[in-house]
Amino acid sequence: LTSAHPLTFDVAVVGAGIVGLAAARELIQRHPSLALAVLEKEQELAHHQSGHNSGVIHSGIYYTPGSLKAKLCVQGAALCYKYCDQKGIPYKQCGKLIVAVEHDEIPRLKALYERGLQNNVPGLKLIGAKEIQEKEPFCRGLMALDSPYTGIVDYKQVAQSYARDFQEAGGTILTDFEVTNMEMAKESSPESEDGLKYPVIVRNKKGEEISCGHILTCAGLHSDRLSEISGCSPEPRIVPFRGDYLVLKPEKCYLVKGNIYPVPNPRFPFLGVHFTPRMDGSVWLGPNAVLAFKREGYKLLDFSTGDFLDAVTYSGLWKLVLGNVSYGLGELYRAFSLSAQVRQLQKFIPEVTTNDVLRGPSGVRAQALDSHGKLVDDFVFDGAAGSRILHVRNAPSPAATSSLAIASMIADEVERRFGL
Repeated sequence: LTSAHPLTFDVAVVGAGIVGLAAARELIQRHPSLALAVLEKEQELAHHQSGHNSGVIHSGIYYTPGSLKAKLCVQGAALCYKYCDQKGIPYKQCGKLIVAVEHDEIPRLKALYERGLQNNVPGLKLIGAKEIQEKEPFCRGLMALDSPYTGIVDYKQVAQSYARDFQEAGGTILTDFEVTNMEMAKESSPESEDGLKYPVIVRNKKGEEISCGHILTCAGLHSDRLSEISGCSPEPRIVPFRGDYLVLKPEKCYLVKGNIYPVPNPRFPFLGVHFTPRMDGSVWLGPNAVLAFKREGYKLLDFSTGDFLDAVTYSGLWKLVLGNVSYGLGELYRAFSLSAQVRQLQKFIPEVTTNDVLRGPSGVRAQALDSHGKLVDDFVFDGAAGSRILHVRNAPSPAATSSLAIASMIADEVERRFGL
C-alpha cells in the first residue's frame, strides 16, 4: 500500500464479522469479475460479536410473523445447516426447550407456539412436565415449547469458512486496517480514468489509503461511527450491552442436554438467562445484560471514556434506562452477584448451586437505539456519498444464524443501489 500505487477495488466491505464476510462472499459469487476487498481493523477475523456469541442456530420462534427477522432466521437456519454439511463444519442439532415455570407464563408460551407455527419453524410442539423430564432429566417446568430444529455451532469457524470461500474466489482481505476516513476524491487529473472509476478514498489509522468504486460497511459495534465519518446520520446510535456468562463446572455438565430457555417477558428488552451447551462440551449459563462502558469491553471493569460519554450523553439511552429502572438495577446486581444469577437458574434446574458455576466469557452486543429510547429491532440500511456508500446499520440477533440469508438481502440492496 504505497501512495504512489494505491490499491483499487470495485467494492470494499468494511468489517470482517460474520455478516460482512457472508455479504462479501455472496457478492463475489454473483460478480466474479469485480475486484472485492474486506477491510478489518483487527489482526483476526470474526473477533468481536461473531466470536463472542452463544453459538446457537436459532429456529425463528420469537420474531413477529411476516417480519424480515422471522423470514431471514427461518431461511438462514436452513442455509446454515446446509452450508455446514457441505463444508464439513461440525454442529449439533441438540434442540431447545422454552420452559414455563410459573402458571402465568403458560399463555405466553402458547402464544409463542402459535407464532412459531406462523413463522414455519419445523417440528415445534408443546410438551408437559413429564416429557420435559424425558428430554431434560434435571429440568423442572409446567409446560415447554420443544424446538428440535435448534442447534449449536462455532460461528467463528463458520465465519472463517466464508472468508476462505471469498479468498478462493479471488477476494482480498486486509486485516489490521482500521478505517478512519472515507471521502470522495477531490479532482481526478484528466488522464486518470481511475479517479472516475474509483472515486471513494478510504484511509486507515496508519495513513494508508485505497481507492474504491463503492463501499459497504458491516461494522457491528462501530456501525454508527462509520456512518458518521462518511457524512451519514449518527442515528440509530449503537449502545453496547455486555452479556456475562457463567459456565458449569465440567463435572456438572451432565445436568444439561440441550438449550433451555425461559419464556421471554415482553416488558423487558432482553431474553433472560438460559442454559446453552457448546460445541466443546461445556455449558454456558446466562447472559445478563448490562450497559458496557466500552464498546469492546469484555471484562467487568473495562472502560473507555469516549465510549462511555457517547453512551451516557445519548438521550435515547436515558429514555431506555428510565423505562427499565428496576430491570436494569437487577441486571447490574446479578452482574456482580453469582448467587443472584444462580437463583434465576435454579428455577429451571434446582440442582445447580453456586459451587457448580464459574465466571465465564463475555460478549458485547451492539444494540441499536433510537432517540426515543426504543431498541431498533429490524434492519437499517443507510446510504451516503451519492449512493456510493451503503451502511448496514443494524443487523440484530440472530444475525449469525441468518448470515447467509442476510447476505443475499444485502447483495440485492448493493446491486440495486450501486447498479452492479
